[in-house]
Parts: sequence; C-alpha cells; structure tokens
Amino acid sequence: MSTPAFRRLLVVIKQTAWEEYSQLRARGQAPKALRWKRLESRFHTHQQCVNDLVDILKRNNLQFSCVNRVELDRQHLADVDLVIAVGGDGTCLSAAHFLDHGTIPLLGINSDPMSEEHKIVKKKKTDERTSHGALCACTAANMKGKLPRILHGGGILSTRSRIQCIVKSTFSETRLVPALNDLLIANPSPAAVSRFRMGLLKEVKEPTPSLGSMTDPSYLPKSQYGTVTRFGGKLYDVDNSLNVWSSGLWVSTGTGSSAAMAAAGGMPMDVTSDNLQYLIREHMVENAVNKEEMKDQNNALLKKGEKLHLRWNSQKGRIFIDGSHLYHNLELGDEILIDADAPPLALFTRDD
Repeated sequence: MSTPAFRRLLVVIKQTAWEEYSQLRARGQAPKALRWKRLESRFHTHQQCVNDLVDILKRNNLQFSCVNRVELDRQHLADVDLVIAVGGDGTCLSAAHFLDHGTIPLLGINSDPMSEEHKIVKKKKTDERTSHGALCACTAANMKGKLPRILHGGGILSTRSRIQCIVKSTFSETRLVPALNDLLIANPSPAAVSRFRMGLLKEVKEPTPSLGSMTDPSYLPKSQYGTVTRFGGKLYDVDNSLNVWSSGLWVSTGTGSSAAMAAAGGMPMDVTSDNLQYLIREHMVENAVNKEEMKDQNNALLKKGEKLHLRWNSQKGRIFIDGSHLYHNLELGDEILIDADAPPLALFTRDD
C-alpha cells in the first residue's frame, strides 16, 4: 500500500447520550422517562465504530491520538494534519470550531447511521434520533472500504465557506469562532421579542481631522442614524437600515442552508456557495407603513464581500453558533458584523 498522506491524526469522539445520562444517574439527577436500553444500544453501536476505526488506523501504521468531544482543546491540535470526527454532524461542527485557520482538513464518520432495516420498519421515513450525517464522508457501515483510500491521498476534499462574526461592545471587540452551518441571533427567551437594527456596512474614507479636533469626535462623518461605526479600525457607514422586531435572525452558509434555515423557510443553496443567507424569524410588520417593503427584506442572500450589520436593541441577547452548545451573550447597544470572510473549512465529503 502507498505511503499515508497524513503524518499525525486526531480522533474526536462523540460523548453519547447514554454516557451523559449515566453520569446524571450516578448523582440521582437523571430524568425518569429515559429509555435506557435504547440509549445503551446506541452507545454500543457508536463504541463499535470507534473500535473499528482504531483498528483501521493501527493497520495502516498511522500515528493518532483520541479525545472526547467535550474535552477537545487547541493543545490537542499540535502537529496534527487531519482531524477525524466520530459521531455525527454535531461532532463535526464542534471539531470545526477549533479549526478556525482552515489549514487542517476534517473528516467526519457517522457512527450510528439509520439502517435500511429501520427505514422499512419505522412508520416515519427518517429517525430524528440519529444524525443525518450530511457533513460525514463515510459511515460505520462503509468506512472499512472508504477510509484507507482517503488516508492514502484519495477521497473528495471540498472547501466550505464559513461565517465570520465580530461583536463590538463598549470596551471590546470579539471575533467569534467561524460557523460552518449557521448563526441564530435572538433573545435568550424564545417568548421574548428580539429588537435590533439591521443594515449593510459600506466602508468610508477616513476623514482628515482639522487642527484641534483630534479629541473631538464630532469631526467624524454622520450617517442617517448617527455617527458611523468602526470594526477592526476601519470606518463604515450603514446602508439600507431596517428596524426589526422579531423572534431573531438566522444566518446560514450554503452548507447550513439545508438545516435549520430550510426548516425556517429559507432558500436552498449550493453547499459550495460563497454567499450567506439571512432570514428574519416571525418579523412583526403588521402595523408598519411600508409593510410589503419590509417583508421583501425578510429573507435574502448576503453576497461575498457584503457585510451585514446589527445593532442590538434588546436588553439581553445571544448568538448561538452552529446549535445550542456554543453561544455568545449580547447586551443592549452591542454591534455585530457578519460576513463570509472567515477562513473556509477543508472538509472531506461523500463520493456517492
């Protein structure tokens, strides 16, 4: 067999629901209605996939180390040139957050895919309790044939755009980890209104201050909604600004357009698209004078190079990054810049 294409691998392993709830049961805190036999069966299926993967890596003489998904840290990526995520789409997304420079490729393995037998027996066409595996290059059922080929230089390595999000607060500017699927920007309470002003940023020329005005901010150019804003030291004006009362805002990549964005009524996109898409959730426009015009802005593409700006006008807010596990809290007055300038992710994809 040819020389492996990778020197050192990191295997990121999902922590299953059975493991999580077993820890709670030991403390007497587990929910009473859990189906323990089903959870344990899923755990053993996942663990068998992990054991099979370890066997494949050993037989191919590859150096590797393993880490639980919840314990993953940047120190684990030292000298690693391939990350393998074993679990499902959630494990792939978690691993991708640590690959923020885009220099290390990611390979996902769906450890518990839905079997053909279950597809026939179940009344539903799909089982929502298993991962769809949209981000996974192979599954527990076919990795013995596909994985060695990828490890020796084969497979399909694609480039996926990601969302860059920068939050500017009163005294700080925070760059969040790149999002591979989507962002949800909303009030922490799903029953509360999310209020924000939304528009597109347009870079403007830095004015030359007159003598004696260096300590006076009034020399800065004005926009329709006040003094222009800065991100990363650059000066921007806000175009096409819209005041929004809603249940929040979805922003997705082409990769994430078939996930929550699709369920919310968004547009389908090619997974390799460089554009982003935003969708206002449950936009409250009933009493607006320009109601139809506002509805037209509910769902649109954010083209490569365009920058979306939000000024958060609720007392509290939260940016959820690729699901509920990772989030950043917002406060009244925080400003948010969103674009597709995050380093893209190198992702191995299915060849079927």
